[in-house]
Amino acid sequence: MSAALEIRITLAGAERVVAGGTTAGEALAADGRSVVAAKINGEPRDLAAEVADGDVVEPIAIDSEEGRAIVRHSTAHVMAQAVQEIFPGARLGIGPPVENGFYYDFDVEQPFTPDDLKRVEKRMREIVKQGQTFARRAVSDEAAREELAAEPYKLELIGLKGGAGEEESVEVGGGQLTIYDNLDPKSGELCWKDLCRGPHVPSTRSIPAFKLMRSGGAYWRGSEKNPQLQRIYGTAWESRDRQDEYLRLLEEAEKRDHRKLGAELDLFSFPPELGSGLPVFHPKGGVIRKLMEDYSRKRHEEAGYSFVNTPHITKEHLYQVSGHLDWYADGMFPPMELEGARYYLKPMNCPMHNLIFRARGRSYRELPLRLFEFGTVYRYEKSGVVHGLTRVRGLTQDDAHIYCTREQMRDELTSLLRFVLELLRDYGLEDFYLELSTKDPVKFVGTDEDWEEATQTLREVAESEKLELVLDPGGAAFYGPKISVQVRDAIGRSWQMSTIQLDFNLPERFELEYQGADGARQRPVMIHRALFGSIERFFGVLVEHYAGAFPPWLAPVQVIGIPISDAHVDYLSQIAGRLRERGIRVEVDASADRMQKKIRNAQKAKAPFMLLAGDDDVAAGAVSFRYRSGEQNNGVPVDDAIAEIVDAVERRVQV
Repeated sequence: MSAALEIRITLAGAERVVAGGTTAGEALAADGRSVVAAKINGEPRDLAAEVADGDVVEPIAIDSEEGRAIVRHSTAHVMAQAVQEIFPGARLGIGPPVENGFYYDFDVEQPFTPDDLKRVEKRMREIVKQGQTFARRAVSDEAAREELAAEPYKLELIGLKGGAGEEESVEVGGGQLTIYDNLDPKSGELCWKDLCRGPHVPSTRSIPAFKLMRSGGAYWRGSEKNPQLQRIYGTAWESRDRQDEYLRLLEEAEKRDHRKLGAELDLFSFPPELGSGLPVFHPKGGVIRKLMEDYSRKRHEEAGYSFVNTPHITKEHLYQVSGHLDWYADGMFPPMELEGARYYLKPMNCPMHNLIFRARGRSYRELPLRLFEFGTVYRYEKSGVVHGLTRVRGLTQDDAHIYCTREQMRDELTSLLRFVLELLRDYGLEDFYLELSTKDPVKFVGTDEDWEEATQTLREVAESEKLELVLDPGGAAFYGPKISVQVRDAIGRSWQMSTIQLDFNLPERFELEYQGADGARQRPVMIHRALFGSIERFFGVLVEHYAGAFPPWLAPVQVIGIPISDAHVDYLSQIAGRLRERGIRVEVDASADRMQKKIRNAQKAKAPFMLLAGDDDVAAGAVSFRYRSGEQNNGVPVDDAIAEIVDAVERRVQV
């Protein structure tokens, strides 16, 4: 090897000497199957990128998050190519990878039909089989505009972000425009091209598994002022087995959809007369909600919280002081004019709790002061993101604000996080990890020093719980960093639950003070905490976690009595009376339906327990005990049956 042509790179932590002109793929001995791209000095690049002297080269595996994203974005290109071949008039929007898949937006004359998607997917499989290569080339803004003259949305992206590197996306950014050509592997002829930053897999054969899922409308760049395009969603994975596993998860998630189960179990509904994102709870849903609230109140009372209550509207000045009108106005409903003043529906409870703290002089002896409220707030969520109970416009937070000294805050945060985790476990959630949201570099108030202290304190408290900690850079509210408790449900999906925010800034803006032990006036520290997040969202998560089959303590009807004939109704009614005396919610099905129909109805209602009775049971003072699983235990003495039911409810176990 000629010394002039040798370069040194770092590979797998060790220095290696390779020939000049070596590609990342050659250095990694990658075949485009298990390794689909490379990191060169920390930047993701194509395997075809040449390495330079001093480069640090690392593989991007297909089964890593980065690897999957590259596969998905490459699949989006294949989909866009297929769409333009089948619908030559289609104009291209954007096509990024997203969680579990990808999408691409198109300007077409008519919305896509399911048959259209089948045609597109069939053509995609042909392109994948063909093994077209993804070839990257840099272009100037002027050249890109000339090449993409027929693509108005791409031209807009070039004009917005072309060489500046602002608002980077999968299409443009990073200070240089590039186009990816899809080339025929045999002739090298151009098959298709797209404006794109990359990287991509080496060839379409490096896409192991994909499937188109659905289509729908989407506004260009997310603004209702822009044209509505047609979006096709798909999924892509590192293997057929992994994709099949994901599709099975989707099927299970569909069965657990809280909107579907909410209607089937008569828990809640969304009357169109009320407006989008405004649910009503039916009697059975009201039982569950009351149980959630009552248990939460009991635990908060035991933990030393004081209950408060605040109105739903306020003059705008309150949210000018808090900063919400500066930083959160887009999430608030428009103001109402009344008696010469402007009023807003409250999006947050914290400013009102600050007024309660400020209502009289406070002493250090009162701290920590823990204020708690089930406070209903209103947030203007765009119609496109409103989703059942998990994204609503009217929501009730189990909201707490703790005021303490700087010296108390670490211990208070530690006990608070443990309190949150214990209470979530009581509802049957066990699989947690934590997310630490740090300062948005633009959207914040206060000093860098305060933010650094608050962030580091939260980090240390989170780490002390020995749970996985994930960073969320720039995700904090404008007034302070936060810990979010993330919960994995029964089928492994992650949901954001409780949030704990450490705030040095709102006490300053509201001029909150307490008298210290030395008689001097001092600022308290403020901790914001929503344990459920919102009752509505938590309710929806529990419905899906349990697939509607709530543990006995939360079930709206805990026991259904099923008489074998009308002659046994009175016997079961007497047992029901005894159960009600023990606080059990019980019904006796005295309808004209046959016994088997009554059992099916009770199973559909997902009742935890069924008590059946016939002549033999009456004679023996017993019942036939039937569980939700279908298992049945005959001839159980009534006292034993009642004891088992009460015990299961009191221990909050699932059956």
